[in-house]
Amino acid sequence: MEENTNILGCFMKIGFDPNLKENEFTAISEAFRPYIWGEKGISKELKKLHWKDYGNDLELALFQFHVKPYITELQYIKEIESYRKNEKAIGIPIIVNDENFFNKTEEGRYEFLKQSILQKMDLLAEVVKKRKLDTNMDLLKSNLEKVLQEFMIK
Repeated sequence: MEENTNILGCFMKIGFDPNLKENEFTAISEAFRPYIWGEKGISKELKKLHWKDYGNDLELALFQFHVKPYITELQYIKEIESYRKNEKAIGIPIIVNDENFFNKTEEGRYEFLKQSILQKMDLLAEVVKKRKLDTNMDLLKSNLEKVLQEFMIK
């Protein structure tokens, strides 16, 4: 099995709205998923960055896309999760809803993803500094900006 060296990863969770039918959950998933894992998905670009290039204390920063979270779920979503020392990982929630994503054009949707990811990197930098992790956040942010900029031009 090949070792996963990607420092940035993606995860998606559809909100639990008891008013939605199963086919509506599927439609939401199918509308969002291509922006992350599709042919023009942002996840491919994030895989260009490897944790070994930035230090040893952080091996995975996982962008957790909470797609249309239900009202009760919102109160449990933190701005950024705690660093998990045993896993050398941290979860970074990003809330995706109609206003910031689904009501936008395709270009607007990609721009939202790019800006959200870059803004969350500032929060990650605070955690890295506070926990005294050896992760070179300036280099990671710079490389991430380059990768996302190239991706947006395609």
